[in-house]
Amino acid sequence: MKNFLSKLPSLFNQKDLNERESSLNIAQSLKDFVEEELLPGLNFTPSYFWVSLENIIEKFSNRNKDLLSKRVEIQKLIDNWHIERKNSGFDNKEYKDFLIKIGYLAPRSKDFLIETKNVDPEIRKIAGPQLVVPVMNARFALNATNARWGSLYDALYGTDIISESDGAEKIGGYNQIRGDKVISFAKKFLDDSIPLEKGNYSDVIKFEFTVDSQLKLILKDQSQTSLQNNDQYIGYMDKGEGKFGLLFKNNNLHFEIQIDKSHPIGQDDLAGIKDILMESAITTIQDCEDSVAAVDADDKIIVYRNWLGLMKGNLKRSFDKNGKFMTRELNPDRKYLLKNGKMILLPGRSLLLVRNVGHLMTNPAIKDKDGNEVPEGIMDAFFTVCIAIHDIIGNGLYKNSKTKSIYIVKPKMHGPEEVQFSCDLFREVEKVFNLSKNTIKIGIMDEERRTTLNLKECIEVAKERVIFINTGFLDRTGDEIHTSMEAGPMVTKASMKTQKWIGAYENWNVDIGLETGFMKNAQIGKGMWPMPDEMLEMYETKTMHPKAGANCAWVPSPTAATLHAIHYHQIFVQDEQEKILKRDKANLDDLLKIPLIKKDQYPSKEEIKKELENNAQGILGYVVRWVDQGIGCSKVPDINNVGLMEDRATCRISSQHIANWLHHNLCSETEVIETMKKMAAIVDNQNKNIVDYKRMAPAFDGIAFKAACDLAIKGKHQPSGYTEPILHQMRLRRK
Repeated sequence: MKNFLSKLPSLFNQKDLNERESSLNIAQSLKDFVEEELLPGLNFTPSYFWVSLENIIEKFSNRNKDLLSKRVEIQKLIDNWHIERKNSGFDNKEYKDFLIKIGYLAPRSKDFLIETKNVDPEIRKIAGPQLVVPVMNARFALNATNARWGSLYDALYGTDIISESDGAEKIGGYNQIRGDKVISFAKKFLDDSIPLEKGNYSDVIKFEFTVDSQLKLILKDQSQTSLQNNDQYIGYMDKGEGKFGLLFKNNNLHFEIQIDKSHPIGQDDLAGIKDILMESAITTIQDCEDSVAAVDADDKIIVYRNWLGLMKGNLKRSFDKNGKFMTRELNPDRKYLLKNGKMILLPGRSLLLVRNVGHLMTNPAIKDKDGNEVPEGIMDAFFTVCIAIHDIIGNGLYKNSKTKSIYIVKPKMHGPEEVQFSCDLFREVEKVFNLSKNTIKIGIMDEERRTTLNLKECIEVAKERVIFINTGFLDRTGDEIHTSMEAGPMVTKASMKTQKWIGAYENWNVDIGLETGFMKNAQIGKGMWPMPDEMLEMYETKTMHPKAGANCAWVPSPTAATLHAIHYHQIFVQDEQEKILKRDKANLDDLLKIPLIKKDQYPSKEEIKKELENNAQGILGYVVRWVDQGIGCSKVPDINNVGLMEDRATCRISSQHIANWLHHNLCSETEVIETMKKMAAIVDNQNKNIVDYKRMAPAFDGIAFKAACDLAIKGKHQPSGYTEPILHQMRLRRK
């Protein structure tokens, strides 16, 4: 990659690059960041960077606007169709024909297979947990990236998977009774994952191994045993002073049994086991979108600076934790000696993807020559790709993508035209930075109704780039409500999960992914476990995701990733995918079933009151932190004081649900406002210990309270029901 500039596309000659000035109006702080931090180490001049960005903005901005206009036009047509048939019943065939006529349902694709090349094994063949983390928070971003490996003992000891009964409470220092329960659970995991020819791991007193021999285990009765499948034993790491780690692999996932008889835990263990280190978060999405509150140049610089630090490997954060000063930085790779005597390096960090924003929002950090804010999605694509070039050309301490790919997850796209727009944008960015065609890979988030119904067609236009599809219940439900707003009042949020379209949606996504060749080539993902404190419930239920054929699923924390990794040892996803290929495919007609309340099942006044309170509390708890503190995602107590992970997707469904019931007169605007006031006092109390928290009650005149009310009362008129326009406006006012 030397003499990079000489190989750049000939948009202008060298003199032009040095002399031409962009007519973009760029925040000075962003200019400084680009010149002083982003570009050093890359052979691009600031002039080339900004003029190239301006050319791309000029080429794609109007097309971006046209796509957004088409969303509005289609929504009006759907609204009118429902209004015209309000009293004449609903005919599914007529509805489907109408959607075809207006282009909402695209012409069906013929059979094809994706053709994406140069994809890292974490995406192609390793099934496991996936983290999504706000890249704006450096500590969180580092913690998630380092969550590639996690302590099973710590994950079990600190969560409710281990019962606190029988004296096993999590109190004070180390509780031996609780520790014994942890060790018993962990050894049962070993029995199930790497079973022995005879006996079990609770009876093992010694591991015997050499470089050129099989692993032997000595039991309490002094007899010798071995693994049922010795291929599962990979090698070891000698840590000196009698300490070592034994590396195993099951279902393409690794874990390390750590032996240290001098350790307080190891010294009491028959075999000297102090811990089991699990390969956990295989991939992590560093998020520029739903989980951050980035509304101006200063915010975007934080986003891009942290992404740059991750790509160069030099991101660090120092902080005080329980009175101890700590510095968090990226973990190095892990070195093992294989059975054949060769060395192997295993990644010490998650493979990183970056989620750009969607097509809707603009950002005041950059304005065009006419003074218009530029589309933030175009800005994200340009910046995040340029930053990732540091990884591609080896400027970093570590490698992220060993195949020299850049992985961008693209949310909130409506149908194949919008996916095509993203692919064309990526191709133009590749040309600007002299990257090979299809260096930039795309993850398609299947969270909008028009994308779901046309998922195969969306994948086809991105078939040379696509590496990821997923289902997202929350945004998908928000769009379901908004799209069919005029059809009638929707069922409660709790009932929504039992509706026919949801099951069809989850199956359809996997069916289409497998049909188009995702097995062993790309990720099929499932959504977030929303309760970070309820790990026992997660452990007992989240097997449904690998069983559904998903080779990655979102979890809310590194601890959750370590625990969810157990499921991928229990279930080999590829086997499940083989079974799914033989089942009957999900039905398009089921996907089109609108989740309306049946006329004989309308909720009572008390039920309406409870639903309003639940929705209002969720909106307020999230919005007050977003607007006042700039926190884009956090654990927010719900109406029952259960901590839930909240982001703009959860806010979207709650606000759209209130808007729908308000529009169909199940409640009044006065009732909505009074409910908001009642719940604001509760949210204030839930946040009373947060430093600098601004109370909403009793004045109810703050920006955050107004934002929450607007999201519900004006929800019907928000583009696609999105929360960003109101949240951004109010956050900018607060700042």
